[in-house]
Amino acid sequence: MTEPQTLPRAPTQAPVLEVSGLKKHFPLKKGLLRRTAGHVFAIDGVSFSIAEGETLGLVGESGCGKSTVARAVLRLVEPTAGSIRLNGSDITHLGKAEMRPHRREMQIIFQDPFASLNPRMSAGDIVGEPLLVHGVARGKDLAERVAALFQQVGLRAAQMRGYPHEFSGGQRQRICIARALALSPKLIVGDEPVSALDVSIQAQVINLMVDLQQEQRLSYLFIAHDLAVVEHISHYIAVMYLGRIVEYADKETLFSRPLHPYTEALLSAVPIPDPKIKRQKRILQGDVPSPVNPPPGCAFHTRCPYVMARCKQEAPRLIELAPGNLVACHLHEAGVKSA
Repeated sequence: MTEPQTLPRAPTQAPVLEVSGLKKHFPLKKGLLRRTAGHVFAIDGVSFSIAEGETLGLVGESGCGKSTVARAVLRLVEPTAGSIRLNGSDITHLGKAEMRPHRREMQIIFQDPFASLNPRMSAGDIVGEPLLVHGVARGKDLAERVAALFQQVGLRAAQMRGYPHEFSGGQRQRICIARALALSPKLIVGDEPVSALDVSIQAQVINLMVDLQQEQRLSYLFIAHDLAVVEHISHYIAVMYLGRIVEYADKETLFSRPLHPYTEALLSAVPIPDPKIKRQKRILQGDVPSPVNPPPGCAFHTRCPYVMARCKQEAPRLIELAPGNLVACHLHEAGVKSA
């Protein structure tokens, strides 16, 4: 549909994860013969890389393709096109048996901790299951490893015998984090891991993830819609709209000098804790276009306050206006808006 995006930022070391031109188009089946009548363009040419010890925050409205990116990167859904490299190895087209050793290197923390835990298994068995499946530990060694993981995430070893319904929401998410850490992965994908938690518990879980990253040099792909949370944990931030990245920058640059009109609107909606400070909100008009039939040209032109005739016909390229600062917007190409 469109040319894949590229991010020219070169990390200081070989990236743990490198995604290039990633696409995922879900077919729409209709009729008795279940013929393909169209596609849902969930991801349409996304590229990014994450270095060791680095966090990339992926933000955008619901339905923009963030969670599909997470699942495609982990090969939980098969990508339509593009490439995924993990620690230098291309895992895009590997079969189940070939993927098995790479599964140990990447894990996921889901949004709802209760739904992602087996209610019939004890917390200790849940955390220890990856170690059993991959043949890493058994018996006494397994119990000791699980107890160490519980202590690492702020839980007591005595709680290993409890079941998911006996824990609070924050404790359940700590169990999920312990399970993700069990195989000592290099990459952890957080698919809105704190959005289902109370605000005070969110802070505890985020701080835990930051501490674990510093201790183990973990790489995170952190997906969220709460920009305040993303600002706290991320080193770089990619803003998605309708399956494509529209802006990419380090967090200081993005929050102090957003370039894309969509990013400006997202930031204007972030509440400020000081009632004396007033911020002008930029309310976006209209709804997000359907990914089944995206608009021609720039997908954001139907809601953009700066729309030009060119925007309705030509899709903007993701261009680098400053080192590590990229935006896909004709305003900057045409020089209408200063970089």
